[in-house]
Amino acid sequence: MSAHPSAASAPNPGLVLDMAQAYQRTAALKAAIELDIFGAIGRGHNEVAAIARYATASERGIRILCDFLCICRVLDKKDDAYHHTPTSATFLDPASPACMASITHFLASPDIEGVYNQLADIVRAGRTALPGSGSVEPENPLWVEFANNMAPMMGPLAGPLGALVLEGRPGPMHVLDIAAGHGLFGIEIAKQNPHAHVTGLDWAPVLRVALENAKKAGVQDRYDMLPGSAFDVYFAGPYDLVLLTNFLHHFDRPTNVGLLKKVRDALKPGGCAATLEFVPNDDRISPPMPAGFALTMLATTASGDAYTYPELQSMYADAGFAKISKHPIPMSPHTVVMGIA
Repeated sequence: MSAHPSAASAPNPGLVLDMAQAYQRTAALKAAIELDIFGAIGRGHNEVAAIARYATASERGIRILCDFLCICRVLDKKDDAYHHTPTSATFLDPASPACMASITHFLASPDIEGVYNQLADIVRAGRTALPGSGSVEPENPLWVEFANNMAPMMGPLAGPLGALVLEGRPGPMHVLDIAAGHGLFGIEIAKQNPHAHVTGLDWAPVLRVALENAKKAGVQDRYDMLPGSAFDVYFAGPYDLVLLTNFLHHFDRPTNVGLLKKVRDALKPGGCAATLEFVPNDDRISPPMPAGFALTMLATTASGDAYTYPELQSMYADAGFAKISKHPIPMSPHTVVMGIA
């Protein structure tokens, strides 16, 4: 068996320095978004003096920050003028419909960032240093922030997920969207199938965000809200489809099997349960983003993890599901896992 590529490389102190100073990249991105640097460049303010006037900032500060953003490959520089890269034009310029700058309000918030200052203690304990059950503590306001700010990152996944779960399922259907958050996944089902009726389940303050998104999409007349905890509320049903998007990773295996059994009981015979997850390879170190997500779960939950497909497949099977399958979403770190009741 060949060694992992990193094991075969020559000693590189730059890797150590890069990790030690990685916080600088996060800080630079947050500052650039706060100062609207990407908006300024999108509007044609390309030179230091013009950007500084637009941002009400010092020229020295703007020059150094913009140079650093070029080093990070989210800006280009030519003849002392700064320009968008394809990435920043698409995902960081507020004028772009695909702008995802708002995700920093959640991913780089003090509540999330601060946890990592205690990582050694977290590793010793094997669980988050956050109180109670961590990020999934009941009524945690963190999830309102998630619903408000993470839609630009999750939105592009909704279309492929909808197409997958609706394949071969035309006509009227009832859908339960567990941990709906921003609601975009259930809303996408309603958009793709005009006969689908969706029930979003989440904490009441979070569902208000989902309902607003349903109104914007024009599907509010087919969108109901079921407030509360997925572990406590009665699902009713029966449903043709249950969505569990970015949810199972917060909990340990027995908790997930119990929830999946509850989901199966709420499905019609032949109904589908679909979960969207970061699914690493069996080696747990690749691909980088799904595998690295395990650290997020260690830092923010009591027992969550980034589960491999065999682990998720086993959970589904133990809950009584059949025809379990996985469907990686192209150009995304996510995988859809589906099981039939």
